[in-house]
Amino acid sequence: MMKEGSLQLGSDGKQTVRLMSPSSSAECVNLFVHFYRGEMGRALSWRDRLDRTSNWAMTAAAAMLSVSLSSPNSHHAVLIFAMPIMALLLAIESRRYRFFDVYRNRIRTLERNYYAPLFSVDVEAEEADWKTRLSEDLRRPAFSVSMSQAISRRLRRTYCWIFLILLAAWLLKTLMVLQFETSQHRVVASFEAWLAELAIGPLNGGFTLLGVTTFYTWIAYATLSNRQIAGELSIGDVHV
Repeated sequence: MMKEGSLQLGSDGKQTVRLMSPSSSAECVNLFVHFYRGEMGRALSWRDRLDRTSNWAMTAAAAMLSVSLSSPNSHHAVLIFAMPIMALLLAIESRRYRFFDVYRNRIRTLERNYYAPLFSVDVEAEEADWKTRLSEDLRRPAFSVSMSQAISRRLRRTYCWIFLILLAAWLLKTLMVLQFETSQHRVVASFEAWLAELAIGPLNGGFTLLGVTTFYTWIAYATLSNRQIAGELSIGDVHV
């Protein structure tokens, strides 16, 4: 049976309620099972949101590529417009990843320190104070990864390939010019001619090239930074 809750007088003179606690090993097991199932459900919910954002990004990128490359008359600005859209989806997915990582860490704490020792007598809990740490995390939830770390992980997993495809398509679109007289494509002959092709309305080609270069410099930096991952995330490809 669960122990009854009781009123206690704290050091500050205020009454506090001592909650019911398990009084047998069976109740402890039941508590861990239900807590594990609850955290697993929350983690799966956020994982589903991650997959949805990735699907949005790939669908949007495919649509932009189709619009830009399907017709020789379409402007390369369509691909330029796709880049900040992918960056926005990357930011959304990175935020969702931070929430997912909170619940994933709680689940892995239980698996490493409670379930793993149950399945093998030779395995012991990795952390002596894992219950205290888990209790503190439940009382004061906090993100375990920063936004920059989340962006770096999502870039390495999915978005760096989307951005590289967009860059390759943009270079192909701007370097190959349609000759309306012969209905054939030709390669841009000089750098000056290429800059002229990069112009977008009142913006000259130099400004466009500077913007794309700056954007992809940041993408490369964000992808390659925060590569030192400690703990189980450095072991293999199981983590998201």
